[in-house]
Amino acid sequence: MNTWLLRCEACLYNDVMKKLTLLGGITAAEFLRDYWHKKPLVIRQAIPDFKALLSREELFELVQSDEVESRLITHEKRHWKMDNGPFEQVPPLAQKNWTLLVQGVNLVDEAVDALMRQFDFVPDARLDDLMISYATETGGVGAHFDSYDVFLLQAHGHRRWRISAQTDLTLVDDVPLKILKNFKAEEEFILAPGDMLYLPPQYAHEGVAMDECMTYSIGFRAPSYQELGEAFLESMIETIYLPGRYADPDLKLPKHKAEISNTMLSRVSAELNKVRFTQEDIALFLGEYLSEPKAHIFFDAPEPLLTSTRFIQKARKNGVKLSLKTQMLHRDNYVFINGTSFEVGPEDLAVLQVLANERTLNGVIIASASEDIIDALHTWYKDGWLTLQ
Repeated sequence: MNTWLLRCEACLYNDVMKKLTLLGGITAAEFLRDYWHKKPLVIRQAIPDFKALLSREELFELVQSDEVESRLITHEKRHWKMDNGPFEQVPPLAQKNWTLLVQGVNLVDEAVDALMRQFDFVPDARLDDLMISYATETGGVGAHFDSYDVFLLQAHGHRRWRISAQTDLTLVDDVPLKILKNFKAEEEFILAPGDMLYLPPQYAHEGVAMDECMTYSIGFRAPSYQELGEAFLESMIETIYLPGRYADPDLKLPKHKAEISNTMLSRVSAELNKVRFTQEDIALFLGEYLSEPKAHIFFDAPEPLLTSTRFIQKARKNGVKLSLKTQMLHRDNYVFINGTSFEVGPEDLAVLQVLANERTLNGVIIASASEDIIDALHTWYKDGWLTLQ
């Protein structure tokens, strides 16, 4: 067996061992079978002795950038207020009851991305991002529910969680947040650093900071079918081909001149019914849709930009890795990266699957890769989609 394949298998084994700790001693398969999408799970010391990966000063610096999505939430005298970043400054630390939500921190920090990747027992196509919630004492965002699965990892301080399986998800009117109107807690937990709470979709919950507090939320993509349907039809516009133009050589004198006739309806229906979508069409759409970067994400070309020859030399020596912002998926003989797709042969596919799954390629693999692979890697390097190791 190839050396690089053995290394990949070793990495997979190590990941499995990490997951056992992360999930409180149960296997990933047991978690998916018994808890995922079904019921909550409290995991004490999911990551023993865990410490926040970013200091509050580093977090506050992040929210000054327009490349990071952030929100500031305050609650005073039953009045909720939400402002969108970037923020030049945040409220005083001595002020209670405010929360700063920083979305997609995995896109800008290597350590945060590495933490999020430990949850890869859920496919990349479902993994969304890691959000950091910073709160002063009594800070929170109110009782609410999420439309997706979420892991809530306590990173600093302590947070009291109250949760409920209630089916009444009526929301309070005229507030900027989706706050439950009739929240009735059924269970309560206090999480310390390293503790984690998993919640399935639409499970009511409320988190309140007991002191200065940071919580890491690992969220998963769950697009609505309406959203998928609209995006799919839009993506298929250029593939639809209906030649000819409406005609009615057998037109009869209408009984009611403003009425659409059955004949017209039948002819148009017959033509539109010729539009057909295959499973491959849907697979291509899904791969491009799920790998498409969010609207606020931009890639920067490397500086200085290496020539093709110099890039290849360095890549064959040290390997490459995907940018934190890059999403790469695959299905059958198709590869998807940042909203684009292409079909490849078996040998090239094997190499690109390693890059997609491991997010890195070592120099040994690159040294034996085809010219097409090398050209693709260099193009992605120039676009900022991957970097040298």
